[in-house]
Formats: sequence, C-alpha cells, structure tokens
Amino acid sequence: MKKNDYLKEVIKHIDIKKYNVVNMVEDMGEMAFSSRELSRAAKIYDKMLRDKNCSVILTLAGSIFSAGLKKVVYDMIKNNMVDAIVSTGAIIVDQDFFEGLGFKHYKGWYHNIDDNELRELHIDRIYDTFIDEDDLRICDETIYKIANTLEPRPYSSREFIEEMGKYLSKNAKNRESVVLAAYEKRVPIFVPAFSDCSAGFGLVQHQWENPDKHVSIDSAKDFLELTKLKIKAKETGIFMISGGVPKNFTQDVVVACDVLGYNLPMHKYAVQITVADVRDGALSSSTLKEASSWGKVDTSFEQMVYSEATLAVPLIAGYAYHKGAWKTRKEKRYSDWLNTDAKKLNGAKVPSLKK
Repeated sequence: MKKNDYLKEVIKHIDIKKYNVVNMVEDMGEMAFSSRELSRAAKIYDKMLRDKNCSVILTLAGSIFSAGLKKVVYDMIKNNMVDAIVSTGAIIVDQDFFEGLGFKHYKGWYHNIDDNELRELHIDRIYDTFIDEDDLRICDETIYKIANTLEPRPYSSREFIEEMGKYLSKNAKNRESVVLAAYEKRVPIFVPAFSDCSAGFGLVQHQWENPDKHVSIDSAKDFLELTKLKIKAKETGIFMISGGVPKNFTQDVVVACDVLGYNLPMHKYAVQITVADVRDGALSSSTLKEASSWGKVDTSFEQMVYSEATLAVPLIAGYAYHKGAWKTRKEKRYSDWLNTDAKKLNGAKVPSLKK
C-alpha cells in the first residue's frame, strides 16, 4: 500500500449544535449505572454555567481532538461555556494547532496493521487514527519559527500559546481552531507539560541554535498564573475530560492559594470523564471525593463518569449547550486580566500567613 491508501478518509468533528440531546440525557437520569451518572454530570455542568459567580475551567487529556472532539471545545469557547483551559500539549499543539495550519487527521484501523510499514511511509498511528508525520514536522517547525520571533525570556505556556493564536489569526488555513478561538475570546490555555509534544521539538531546535539567549517555558509561572486566576475568580468549577497532569494541576491551585495565605473555597463543582480504574490508585483514576481530603474539591456537586470521552463529552456538552445558560453568561476574558492586572499581585502581602 502507498501513503495515499492510508490517508484517505478524514476524521470529522462532531457538532453538538446539530443534536438536541436534552430530553435523552434527562431520561437517562431515570435509568441506572453510567447513564444516571452521566445525566447528573450534565446537570452539574449546566449548574456551573448558571452560577453567576462561578468560573469554569476545562481540563483536557488523551487524544481527543484527533478523535473528533475538537469542535465541541471550539463551540464551548465561542459560546462562553468555558473560562480557562488546562490541557496536555498534544491536544493543543499536535492536534488543534496542527489542524489550524490546514492539516488533517485520518480514519485508520488498529487490527491487521503493519506499524513498521506505517513508519516507512511516515504515518503515525493513534489507535484507529492516522497522521502524516511529514505534516507534524511542519507543525514542529512552525513552533520553532514563532519562538525565533519572540523576546528571549521565560514564558508561561499560556503566554506562548497566545503567540500561537496570534500566528493563526494571520495564517490559519482552518479557522475552527481552539487555539485561535481562545485567543480571540481571551480564554487562557495552560499546558503544564508543554515540551511533551510537537512544541518541544520546535523549542529544542530553537534553544539548540540559541544556547545563550532563548525562549523557555516556565511551568512554575503557569502554576502561579492559574493560582492568580483562582484568586480572582474565587468560585470555580472544573469539567475534566480524562485525567493526568491537567486534572491535578487544576485541583492543586486551591492548595497553592492556601500556601499564599488566601482562604478560598475548594472547587465548588467538579465533573470528570475517565476510563481509568480507581483500584490502581493512580492520579487519573482518583475520585473527586478523594480530592476533597486534600482540600481541593467540594463534594456537594461532584460526579465521576466512567466512560470513553468520545461517547460522553458530546452528551454532556450538548446538554449544557441546548439548555442555553451560556446565552446570559458574561465573558471573563482572563487572558487580558493575566496580562495586566494580575501583575499587581506579584509580591503583594498575603491576607493572612499560613500557620
């Protein structure tokens, strides 16, 4: 087989605006097992959007944009259903920014496949999805070019992703991009492990060629900025798709606020979609009730949904979209605040020192 024999059918992103799932999701609440849990999770997310004092943080992990969920998050941003995002690098760079540059993900398969042949053809596989490795190299190179245009200094991932959004605002070939929409709507995107993706390859090349004066990513600055966002927001809710670093990073800001002397409430609302097994004791599978023991998540409005994301996310997000609470929500525009007013908190005397 030739390369074109594999890269034929393009992955299409589901559009939650097309399907009004409200009645179905509410009826699922009258069932049992995962259906009832999903229905409750959808209602909690809708409750977050109706709470005028609540800022919504969306966390993303797993290869979910390559699988067809990019437009769901794009629509959430465009319709004011999320105020900040914490993600893995692969989702934001290798999958969203990648498509913003005009490249595609393709339908593949995982059975009876010769991965060595794929390697020879420069095709990368994510379960049953194919990606052109040559296109990914262009994505890496674009990150390198962006880094070369910036003032050499440490950046938070949020600051660098804003530069990616600015680049797409002028050069995007596909404008249905989460990075671009977030840039335009001033929704900050944090990627705590930013080098663990295509961005890493571009930054490695940039630093290799500029060993003394270069752009670097400061993960502690990420943590500080998200902590400042929590101080500003006070009341927060989390919608977590999968687990990993984004889940814990977002939960930890409550503790960080406490360390700085700010006695702020735990995350008031929390929903997580995961397939991780709680019995292995790992981070992705740890329950939201467990997080309460760490002082991170309130247990009043929390719900775990044990489901693969491509099944659950369109139902939960679609329910909230068609319930329409977003129509009266005010934009938070935290990117603007972090660029200006948040600097006033630097070195400020804390309200009360932790004993």
